[in-house]
Amino acid sequence: MKITEDLWRVGGEGLTAPGDAAVYLVRFGRQAALIDAGCGPGHQQLVQNVSACLPPGTAVTHLLLTHCHFDHSGGAAAARNHYGCRIVAHALDAVYLEAGDDRVTAAAWYGARMRPLAVDHQITAQRETIAVGDGALTAHHCPGHSPGSLVYTARLGGQTVLFGQDVHGPLHPSLLSDRGQYRDSLHYLLDLEADILCEGHFGVHQGRVAVKNFIRRYLHAADQDF
Repeated sequence: MKITEDLWRVGGEGLTAPGDAAVYLVRFGRQAALIDAGCGPGHQQLVQNVSACLPPGTAVTHLLLTHCHFDHSGGAAAARNHYGCRIVAHALDAVYLEAGDDRVTAAAWYGARMRPLAVDHQITAQRETIAVGDGALTAHHCPGHSPGSLVYTARLGGQTVLFGQDVHGPLHPSLLSDRGQYRDSLHYLLDLEADILCEGHFGVHQGRVAVKNFIRRYLHAADQDF
């Protein structure tokens, strides 16, 4: 599904396997990055979808994980094996990926196992820029849903695109969620002034008003009990 020039949704419900969170593909010249990788069983369809979007000779060089949860990260190893891309995640979530922790990664929720996954680059700063081809994405640490939740932003066609996969939560003790951090992160997202929000389970929202309205809808979740 093409969103704008050089930006597509290539995975998720209706595109790859049931249970997959959305997977986004963004291209900068001769290189491209995937945002998340789904659970894994839909990998071959994901590869076909990516191939249908990218011009010949374009290399997928990065897989940028928004957080450790299985519906976003279970397919990461297959993606790296296929593309030779570097897997990026925040250090606070990478520890559970590398340990193959079925509880914190929520693999157990899916009746699956999270096999230990080596993370090629672990982000530790609040903000870090990642060069991809002739462009870049910026990773922002936005904890709450998980300790190491990240969002990514990119400038495409004069617009700010926000990859905020689990803006909606949920919050749960087994995921090590933190209500106060979640609320602070939602306020942080509002300040990013995004023109397009690519969310993990609730589609694509275009226009600054629509993006802010979607984020504000979930601010109340921080005030509710688990």
